[in-house]
Order: sequence, then structure tokens, then C-alpha cells
Amino acid sequence: MTRLRYVYAVCRPFAAALQSQLSGVAGDPPRLLAHRGLVAVVSHVPEADFSEEALRAHLEDLDWLSGTARAHQQVVDALTAVTTPLPLRLATVFRDDSGVRTMMEERGDGFRSTLDRLAGRVEWGVKVYVEQEREPAGAGAAPASRPASGRDYLRRRRMRNRADEERWSRAEECATRLHDALSARADAARLHAPQNPELSGAAGRNVLNAAYLVPRETCEEFVETVDALKGGTTPGIRVELTGPWAAYSFAGEENGGRDAPEGKIPAGKDSAGNDPGGNGRPGNGPGEQGPAGTGAEGRDPRGSGPAGSGPGGGGPGGRRGGREDAGGPGGPGGGTAGGPGGGPTRPGEAP
Repeated sequence: MTRLRYVYAVCRPFAAALQSQLSGVAGDPPRLLAHRGLVAVVSHVPEADFSEEALRAHLEDLDWLSGTARAHQQVVDALTAVTTPLPLRLATVFRDDSGVRTMMEERGDGFRSTLDRLAGRVEWGVKVYVEQEREPAGAGAAPASRPASGRDYLRRRRMRNRADEERWSRAEECATRLHDALSARADAARLHAPQNPELSGAAGRNVLNAAYLVPRETCEEFVETVDALKGGTTPGIRVELTGPWAAYSFAGEENGGRDAPEGKIPAGKDSAGNDPGGNGRPGNGPGEQGPAGTGAEGRDPRGSGPAGSGPGGGGPGGRRGGREDAGGPGGPGGGTAGGPGGGPTRPGEAP
């Protein structure tokens, strides 16, 4: 059986051991492939499942995509615990080790530059939601009376709309204060488009969807700041913190957030050149795969059900919340992402 090389991430050499019994995609444990001061984290996968034709078929199989994305993210999470990885997109595969080394040779300068910029930093995600106003509950709650007239109906509708607008305005003010305070405690911040609740499955309307690049040594203070600010929010506004993650949202950012030069990934894209989708993350459901070797962009197959990391410990050493990650598959024979960052979105969130 022919086996291809599946690449999870590129990083600098590191001495710490990965988790024991760590299993990668297709059940094969990851190994390190070194080349000129860089390391690609790879494992073997069967060509029967990861050839171009097979991947096209698997794009229609959400269970397969979810399992593959989960295994991919587990390896990236294990790397993040011991080093600074630059994740590649979901299903980036090569014919053999030589193909992986060629990729690292061609994109080595960009990889090194990005790894130097992100060294010692992780990403935290923060979302703010406006929750729907709950109807009074309980036996004592009186049922709403029917409008006495058309004028009464319009009056009630205006009152509801006014209440919704006031609640939305309060949430935007809260989100602005929160973002300003957290940005001051981060090395960089990135705002992403609000998530679509129909795709993400999250309750409420997403007001803030942001990512923050935080030095590892100040993660505890960052988390404490979020917790303190959450305590000051008004009823009906929910704040969610996820992380720490590999720095998906910042892997392609160059020149202080200006447009990246040719060959670089523009700011606001994930390391694969994909929009991380609400940071995803940075995903929009499965998309088309390009020809073998192109690594053409796809979409995050996981929507908002974290295919990667489940709930965690909550501190800088644990994981808060879940995440949807990984961009679309790359073609076999050299399908890395389109720039020095190369890879999936924050195993991408639904838009």
C-alpha cells in the first residue's frame, strides 16, 4: 500500500518530547523531518484515502472530515504545548519526504521569519454574544394578551424593536471596552467577522469575534483580565474565552498589518491563506479541492463544533473552550498553503 506524507506544521527544532501515545491522522504517530534549521511534523497516510480523487469523495463525508480535523488538531495542540508551530492546512500531503523537504527549502525564509515573529506566543480567542431576551417563565407568568387593535400591535412591535436596539448598543459598547482592554495586554489583536449563528450553532448574536497574540509568560494575567471584565458585563451579554491555540490568526500577518508583499499571506488570513472564518479561523463547510500539488483553498469542514480541542483546564496551561480549525484539503504531491505561513485556519470557525 502506497503511503503519502501528511504534514501538520512547520516549526523550529525542539528538545521536549511530544505526548506519549500521540496519534495522528489515520492513526499513524507523528514524526519529525528536519531540513536546514526547520522541522516538518509529518505522519504516513494511505494514498487510498488522500489521493486527489479520494479527497474529493471525502469532502462529502462530514464524519470523515471531522475525524481527520480532530486528529490534525490534536497534533497541533501537542506541538503548541512544547514549541511554536506554524500549522499547515488540513490534508496537506506530499508523495514522499523529498517533497516535504523541497517545500521547506522553497519557503524556508518565509517560515523562519514568521516563526521568529511568533516565537513564545500563543493565540487566545474572545467572543461576545447578545443573548435573546427570555420570555417570563414559571407558573405565575401571565400569558401575553392579544393586541387589542392594529395600532396596539404596532406599538408593541416598536417597543420590542427599541429594546433589541438598546440591548445591541450595550453589547457593542461592552465589546469595544473589552477589546481595548485586551488589546493593551496583547502583542497583537485581530478582529474577525461575526459568526453566523445558524452555522456556528452558538446561542445569541455574535458582536465581537477577536483573536489576541499573547506571550506565554503573561497568559495568566490575560485570562484573569478576561474573567474580571466578564464579571462586569450586563445581563444578556455573554463573553467566551478559548485557547491557548497556535497563532493561526497571526501566521500570515506582516508589515504591521499592512498588505503583505507578493508571496506573503495578507493579514487577516490564516497560515494557509484562507480567511480563518470568524477567525476561521478561521470555516464555512466543505469546499472544492484543487488539483494535486496546488493546495487550492477549501473551507473548514467543521463549522463551529470544535473538531479539535474540547474543554480544557482554563489556565494558560490548559485549554478554554473548543475550536473549529483547519482549512480545506491541499492536493497530494505538494499541496501546502499559498504562502510562508502555509496551513489551516484556526481549525476555522464558522463565519
